[in-house]
Amino acid sequence: MVSRLIVVSNRVAVPEPGRKVAAGGLAVAVNAALKHRTGVWFGWSGNVVDEPADTPTTFERDRVTYSVIDLSNADFQEYYNGFANRVLWPILHYRVDLAEFSRMELTGYFRVNENFADQISKILRPDDVVWVHDYHMMPLARYLRARGHENKIGFFLHIPMPPPDLIQALPRHADIVGALADYDLVGFQTESDRDNFGRYLSSQGALMSRDGFTYDFNGRLVRIATFPVSIETSSFAKTARRSARSTFVREVTDSLAGRRLMIGVDRLDYSKGILHRMEAFERFLRDYPDKRSQVTYLQITPKSRADIPEYASMDQQVSALAGRINGEFGEASGVPMRYVNRTYSRTALAGLYRSARVALVTPLRDGMNLVAKEYVAAQDPEDPGVLILSQFAGALGELGQGALVVNPHEGEGVAAAINRALDMPLDERKARHKLMYEVIERYDIDRWAETFLFALGETRQRLKIFGNLRAMFSL
Repeated sequence: MVSRLIVVSNRVAVPEPGRKVAAGGLAVAVNAALKHRTGVWFGWSGNVVDEPADTPTTFERDRVTYSVIDLSNADFQEYYNGFANRVLWPILHYRVDLAEFSRMELTGYFRVNENFADQISKILRPDDVVWVHDYHMMPLARYLRARGHENKIGFFLHIPMPPPDLIQALPRHADIVGALADYDLVGFQTESDRDNFGRYLSSQGALMSRDGFTYDFNGRLVRIATFPVSIETSSFAKTARRSARSTFVREVTDSLAGRRLMIGVDRLDYSKGILHRMEAFERFLRDYPDKRSQVTYLQITPKSRADIPEYASMDQQVSALAGRINGEFGEASGVPMRYVNRTYSRTALAGLYRSARVALVTPLRDGMNLVAKEYVAAQDPEDPGVLILSQFAGALGELGQGALVVNPHEGEGVAAAINRALDMPLDERKARHKLMYEVIERYDIDRWAETFLFALGETRQRLKIFGNLRAMFSL
């Protein structure tokens, strides 16, 4: 019997009949993993109900098997809105000051992870390979092991992993972040994330192997490695070429009245650095008055987690700042900034990226930030735009040689980078784009999935060898 791949994530992007799966970053990644494999995508349906069913709902669409469960109101509030988004998210993004801990919400986080383990146990076969995604499910392997499952289990973290001192600010960190040691392989976006986790394991008494990437933690062996997530590069480039000719994109570009388009696309979140970016644009307008009539900045920011106070407050601040910028620098004939709180399709965004002379991807801290890679893929190689990239974005390691790298906390530097991007000659733009495109073309989303799963497949053998050596020597 062929081994199945069981992919586990907090949410499952279930397509409606006749429609493709939603094209968010995680959905694209999971579908790349399942494309040529027999497998199941398991997770939360997105539904909150009074009394969830005792067993998962399983069905097939577009040759993918989906197995989903609903959450109760208490589970949703405590596990998802509470501990995952108000404790883990800020701490893992280096914002310990924003974490709001309660024991009730921690209990909910553990309870939902245990329920996931119970539900997965109902469909899990001994030879299945399990791939768990993201911070919502850190303890899942521990609960699966406790239920007797010895399957190969891998984990991939889509967001940053902070240094040990910040991890240890998390209550019960050994039962959450430390529980990652119950996986066979733990993957990270960047070497910094990987090394931070390795230092955390060492601080908790783990023994490191001579290769520096295998750890013995409380009797279990775990391997850690980097797998920077990517996009469907060639497909996205084709989509951008088509979309740039669409009615929607033509209407946007025609409305610019000859100005060049600068674009930012981010979910409304404090980790994205939206306020810092807008203040830098305000600084640009003030420091380079001759450029005011040459550029229009479009910031697309769908709202998220609106029932969490920090996000509601940020929404008000961003809206007020956009109004201030347009009030000071706008004219009757137009304003320098467009701030839009709505979601656009991936196809529409691809066309806007291709039409934009500059993209601002300036998070204060981010896992990867696939907008940067999508922008590069979307460009016309004969007349490409310029990527301005934060030094704190996970994409820096791959795109840093071609992007203009900035510190998002230094508004004057970001303003100068905008000015440089608008003035950059064609030859330099083409050379920078070529460097970046070659990277994302070579290591696209299919290569990412294949690399992780190959590493997970061989990890058991590596850990077996290391275990034998450990028994023979004191490593």
